[in-house]
Amino acid sequence: MKSGKLVILMLSLFAAGTSTASEPPATAFGPIALALAGVVAPYSNLPPAEKKAVAALFAGQANVGFAGKISVTADKIVCRISNVAITARSCQLTFSTKTLTLQGRAANELYATEALAGVPGEGAAGSAFESLSKLNCTLDPRQIGEKDGGGANCSFEPGN
Repeated sequence: MKSGKLVILMLSLFAAGTSTASEPPATAFGPIALALAGVVAPYSNLPPAEKKAVAALFAGQANVGFAGKISVTADKIVCRISNVAITARSCQLTFSTKTLTLQGRAANELYATEALAGVPGEGAAGSAFESLSKLNCTLDPRQIGEKDGGGANCSFEPGN
């Protein structure tokens, strides 16, 4: 790609994905909310039994036998990919006092799931970013087991 076209592409991506602090919280429902909770839960502060239930739901097991609702939360998630160093991809997840960094395939999975959930992308020279804060996903295993499309809801604030 010629450098002029690259600059236009990057500016377009940046303009399309620019977010402001005044944006209202975003939401995701159903399969997209389950996917977002499913890729965040393994790294979260959830108790092991709840992590196991989320993993089972995300793996397609609709009846996990977990009685209560499960809340998957994260204070902040920032993912980056490079369109120059194309092997570079990472995500930083912040949960209360714990911060984790994902690389490679796990980061790509989270980045793609954020995009699916409608997290706007932002661009800078050679990089693309997606970030959200105040993620709160609620899963109701009993309702998910009814297979009526309900039981998974997420809210988050796009950007930092």
